[in-house]
Amino acid sequence: QVQLVESGGGLVQAGGSLRLACAGSGRMFMIDNMGWYRQAPGKQRELVAALNGVGTNYADSVKGRFTISRDNAKNTMYLQMNSLKAEDTAVYYCNAAQRDGRSWWGQGTQVTVSS
Repeated sequence: QVQLVESGGGLVQAGGSLRLACAGSGRMFMIDNMGWYRQAPGKQRELVAALNGVGTNYADSVKGRFTISRDNAKNTMYLQMNSLKAEDTAVYYCNAAQRDGRSWWGQGTQVTVSS
């Protein structure tokens, strides 16, 4: 019903920037909440940033460096990542969720920050 495709990952030096995109298709009008998650090797998947009709929230580790946004006309969500650190290295996933709890994931995009 909903398909998500991430793009924009890659290799960047510490202090650099990347912008991730999550293109949605299907019944995106059903979606109430969207977010970016990441999973580093050997660690659990964690919420990075979320966006809903009320506003946005961020993990403490990325506040002031990352910005989440959404272009409804394009059904695309973005994550602007600035001042990247080695500890930001992870696979980044986008998620779209309905209020009834159903959610969908993208396939993930690798972000590698070299120190």
